Amino acid sequence: MKLRSFLLWLLAFILMGTLAVYQRATGPTYPQKGSVVLQGKEYKFKLLRSQDSDKEAPVELEVPAGTKAIFRYKRFKSHDEWTAIELDEKNGKISTAIPMQPPAGKVEYQMAVFDGEKYIPLTDEPVIIRFKGPVPAFVLVPHVFFMFFAMVFSLRTGLEVLVKGRQTYWMTSVTLLLFLVGGLIMGPIVQKYAFDAYWTGWPFGHDLTDNKTLAAFIFWLIAWLVLRKNRENRLWPAIATVVMLAVYLIPHSVLGSELDYTELEAKPQTEIAP
Repeated sequence: MKLRSFLLWLLAFILMGTLAVYQRATGPTYPQKGSVVLQGKEYKFKLLRSQDSDKEAPVELEVPAGTKAIFRYKRFKSHDEWTAIELDEKNGKISTAIPMQPPAGKVEYQMAVFDGEKYIPLTDEPVIIRFKGPVPAFVLVPHVFFMFFAMVFSLRTGLEVLVKGRQTYWMTSVTLLLFLVGGLIMGPIVQKYAFDAYWTGWPFGHDLTDNKTLAAFIFWLIAWLVLRKNRENRLWPAIATVVMLAVYLIPHSVLGSELDYTELEAKPQTEIAP
C-alpha cells in the first residue's frame, strides 16, 4: 500500500510537471524563439512577449559584422502608424528596445535583417508583447506554490478515484483549500499588482485565467460537498479532476488583460533608441 501510494504521488508530480511545461510553452507570454541563416551561419533569437512595465523590453540578435536591420513597431489596438527605424550591427549584435508601456499595454513589433541581398523578417507576423506591473516575490511565490500543489493534489485525488482508494475525501479537502488560497485569494492580489484589477473574469470580463480558476474551484467545491455526505462517491471527484485537466490544457494568460489605446487620449510615443 505504501509503495502504491508513493508511485501515485510520483505520477501526480510528473503529470503536474508536464502540464506546467505545456502551459508555459503554449501561452501567449512565452518568448517566441527561432533562427535565421546569415552568411551561411545559423543565428538563434528569442523575442520577448511579456515584460514588466517599469522597464524597456530589449530586442537583441547576434549577427555577422556589418549586418543591417529594420525594426518596426506600433502600439497594439491603437491608431498609431508603423514606426520603422534602421539599425546597424554593434559588437556582433543588432539591438534596440521597446519603450515602457502601462500595465496591460501591448506593442506589436517585427525585425527584418539584411543578408546582403534582401531583408529577411525574423517572423512571418509581428510579435505582440504585453507589459505588466512588477509582482513582488512575497506575493508571486506563494501564489505559484499553492497553485502548483493544488494541481498535484487534484491529480492525486483523481488517481485515488481510479484505484478505488479510501483517501478521496481528505485529498479533495486539501485540493479545495489550496485552490481557495492560491487561486481566489492570492490570484487576485497578483492580478492587482500586474494589471491594477483584482478580477477580470466573469462577470466583469473574459479573462480565461480567472474564469478557469473559478470553474475549477466550483467543481471541487461541489465534489467536497458531495463527499461530506457520501465518502464513497467517486463521480464528482472524477468530474472535478477532468475539469481541472481541461482547465490546465488552456494556455496560461489567454484572453488576459489588454489595454485598448483607441479608448485613451492620444499621447506621444517614446522613441526607441537604436
